[in-house]
Amino acid sequence: MRLPRFEYFAPKSLPEALTLLEEKTDGVHVMAGGTDMMVKMSHGRLTPKTIVNIKEIPDLRYIRFSPDKGLEIGSTALLSDVLKDSYINAYYPALIQAVQTMANTEVRNMATLAGNLCNAAPSADSAPPLMVMGAQISLLSAKGERRLPLMDFFQGPGITVKAPTEIMTAIHVPSPQSNSGASYKRISARCGVDIAAVGSGAWVKIEANKFTEARIVLGAVAPVPLRAVETEAALIGAPFNDETVINAARIASNEAKPISDVRATAHYRKRMVEVMTKRAIFEACERSHARQS
Repeated sequence: MRLPRFEYFAPKSLPEALTLLEEKTDGVHVMAGGTDMMVKMSHGRLTPKTIVNIKEIPDLRYIRFSPDKGLEIGSTALLSDVLKDSYINAYYPALIQAVQTMANTEVRNMATLAGNLCNAAPSADSAPPLMVMGAQISLLSAKGERRLPLMDFFQGPGITVKAPTEIMTAIHVPSPQSNSGASYKRISARCGVDIAAVGSGAWVKIEANKFTEARIVLGAVAPVPLRAVETEAALIGAPFNDETVINAARIASNEAKPISDVRATAHYRKRMVEVMTKRAIFEACERSHARQS
C-alpha cells in the first residue's frame, strides 16, 4: 500500500519542534525512530497530515545516571543505546531483559524507548519493568513541562495522556533501593521477533525475610499495562517463601483480563500470567538479596 501524502519536518532544536506542533495541530504526529509509525501508515491505520521528526535534535539523545537522581533516558536514545549502557546493565537488569526481547538488532538500532511507550501498545515490553521500578516521564510543550508517573500515562490501546502539542523528552527511573530487585519475564510465539503474548514485571523489597513493598505490572492482558494491585497486596507483609510467591502468581492470573487473538487465547494468557509472574517475582527476590544494605 502506498503511504498517504503528508508534510514532513525535521527540526534541529526543541523550540523549533514545539512551534511546529503548535502551528500544525490538526493531524500532526511526532516521530523519533518511526519503526511503529511507518508500519501503521503502510497498513492504512495511520494517516498523518504532518510528521515532525525529532531525531535530529541532539539534546534528546542521551542516557545519564547518578546515585542521587537515578537514571534519565532522553527521548531519542535508541534501544541499542540502552543495551550498551553500563549503568543500565549494572543497576536496571529488568529493563535490559525487556529491551533484549524487543524486535531484532536492525530495529533496535532505529527504535527508541520513548517511542515504544508513546505507541501505547498493551504489549509494549518496556512498560511493565519501567512501571514497577517507579518510572516517570517528562512531557514538554510550548506552554511548559509536566512530569508524571508512567503509571498514569496510558489510557487505552494507542491512547495516552500526551497532548498533540507535547513531546516526551525524557524517562526518569529512581535509583535502586537496598534490599530491592526487579525482573521482567515474557512469552511470545517467536521470542525476539514476535510481539509479547504475555509480559510480567515485578519489583519487590524484602526486609527481615518479609515482603515490605511490591509492584506487579502485567502486559498484553488488558487494554493498558495492568497494575496487579491484589497480587501486590498478597505479597506485602507476607513472609518470603515459595508459598507466598505461588499464591501471588495465582492471584495475578485472576486479575488479568486478556482477550483471544492471533497470538494466544485468553485461557492460555491467563495460565502464562501465573507462570511468568511467578518467575519474575522469584528473580526479583534473588536480585533484592544481591542488593542488601
